[in-house]
Amino acid sequence: MEKMDWKTHNTINDNIQALMQIFPDAFSEGKVDYEKLQLLLGENIIDDKEKYSFTWKGKNDAIKVALAQNTWTLRPDKKSSKNWDTTQNLYLEWDNLEVLRTLQDSYRGKVKMIYIDPPYNTGNDYFIYPDNYWESIDNYKQKTEQDMKSNPDTSGRFHSDWLSMMYPRLKLARNLLKNDWVIFISIWDDEFWNLKKICDEIFWEENFLSDIIWNSTKSVTNTAIISWSHTHNLVYFKSMDYFTLNRNEFRLLEDWEGFNNPDNDTRWPWKADPFQVWGWRPNQQYEIKNPNTWEIYKPNTNCSWKNDYENFQNLLKDNRIVFWKTWEAWPQRKRFKSEALSRWKVAKTLWNNIETTTLWDDVETTTNWTQLLKNLFDNKYLFDNPKPIWLIERMLQLGTNSDSIILDFFSWSATTAHAIMKLNNDDKWNRKFILTQIPELTDEKSEAYIEWYKNICELWKERIRRAGEKILEENKDKEWIENLDVWFKVFKLDTTNLKKWEPSIKWWTDSEIKEQLQTRLTDMTNPVKEDREQIDMIYEIMLKNGMDLTLPMEELNILWKKVFSISSGYLIACLENNINLDVIKKICEIKPKVTVFYDNSFEDDVVKLNAIKLLEKQDNEWKQEIQVRVI
Repeated sequence: MEKMDWKTHNTINDNIQALMQIFPDAFSEGKVDYEKLQLLLGENIIDDKEKYSFTWKGKNDAIKVALAQNTWTLRPDKKSSKNWDTTQNLYLEWDNLEVLRTLQDSYRGKVKMIYIDPPYNTGNDYFIYPDNYWESIDNYKQKTEQDMKSNPDTSGRFHSDWLSMMYPRLKLARNLLKNDWVIFISIWDDEFWNLKKICDEIFWEENFLSDIIWNSTKSVTNTAIISWSHTHNLVYFKSMDYFTLNRNEFRLLEDWEGFNNPDNDTRWPWKADPFQVWGWRPNQQYEIKNPNTWEIYKPNTNCSWKNDYENFQNLLKDNRIVFWKTWEAWPQRKRFKSEALSRWKVAKTLWNNIETTTLWDDVETTTNWTQLLKNLFDNKYLFDNPKPIWLIERMLQLGTNSDSIILDFFSWSATTAHAIMKLNNDDKWNRKFILTQIPELTDEKSEAYIEWYKNICELWKERIRRAGEKILEENKDKEWIENLDVWFKVFKLDTTNLKKWEPSIKWWTDSEIKEQLQTRLTDMTNPVKEDREQIDMIYEIMLKNGMDLTLPMEELNILWKKVFSISSGYLIACLENNINLDVIKKICEIKPKVTVFYDNSFEDDVVKLNAIKLLEKQDNEWKQEIQVRVI
């Protein structure tokens, strides 16, 4: 039996354990012997005061914040959720720093892709994240509900404040990512280089893939010296080596542009690809004669034909080499649509908007989607410059697979959720989203406020509902539509459900001290706060046991005791009082891996000891040590 630890994941302990595995000699009585560690590392220690580094005022504090633990939890909000029992999507409210910290056990190593659109720190945008990360959640809630503030560029810590906000969030987010993950971050010029520097540090410089430039606006600012029209999108991998070996996993769907059948080939349709490639290869240097014009072609300097001469002859006999009837045209090779299905398209670093070009990798501007969302909300203007879903769709096509979890912890107008639902409908996949957003108040003069959306979370949850309903309505006759998940569970960050022991009894008389101690001891026999329900406690148990918040849950009645079964009996939690051995024997029949009870919930100590023995010795299907935990 073990007492549950109600703090979030201990990253410092992870670091120490990893270091101990590599350098056991550098530890003495469980502590790091830094001088010994230096000796073991030899000359690989930087002691030059002029070494290259990227720092700012407050960086050390930001690092400590990233390593800190909390005892907060996520409380379910079924009222504002949709299809609670079946959906695999999550919408998490309150500050993303502490939400990310709270997810460290349950979602560590599970997220395939992250997309974020953080504050750009232009000096005018709201910068509502707290300066003091150590304040209580009650103070934090009061602050964020009543005191939104901007980060003016006249501040002496203008860039430092922004960096200190971003660093711990990115650090915590990295822990949640899988081994084949990718992260996309949209940013403007104001903090582009600073963001690039901290990403190089957190995700490692060698894993930087690209800066994708999106032509994000079609309007021109005539009063500007030069009119800004682009957004940066930084892209990092977990491992550049992995994607170098598996580059087909980072591809776009072929658009089929240019596929036709001008010669009535029975294997139609096809597209002509260049037959010349860069690089000199001795066995791919030969002459090719155009049978239509008798023109003779040789590879250009430092180039080769795609295939050696023998394979070229086979392709020629198979009608796979195309010769056009002009003198200028070089030989090309047919690529059939059936082959293109397994050879997806390489993305480029410039994504244009559809107003300026007809290329397939066009992405619409924010202007286009302002109007489309206005239509979604009955012609009411409730959004300012939302991201177009096609931008996020393109990233999803590149960075996800059929059952990926996608995290957006600056979710703003919920474009990521909308894009995931639309793309799942298009390709019949089952991507899942986790969105996090702080519920800042809407302006009392805004149309959103007039429409009773008092904070932005309420507005953007409604967008997900309406977008989901629209997708279902437009595809109601399709056979797959019943399996499409366009709904979400809402959880709100809050203090732990457990009561806190308050030891302070200053200035009391002896009789008052005795009375108050007795009252407190009696009160602590029920460890859960009065305003919390059992279901709140169950989800906190799941978080602290590293379990996904969308796992199936069943409420059982065992001998008139309420028992929660999570993930088909993997975890059993009974938060009732006066539990006897008959109840324990029934629980043993379920064969759980983990069981959780209140420490004082058994009929007596004898029942408690026997219950533990029964549970720990049961024959189970998990092939692991059975865990009996108490609160």
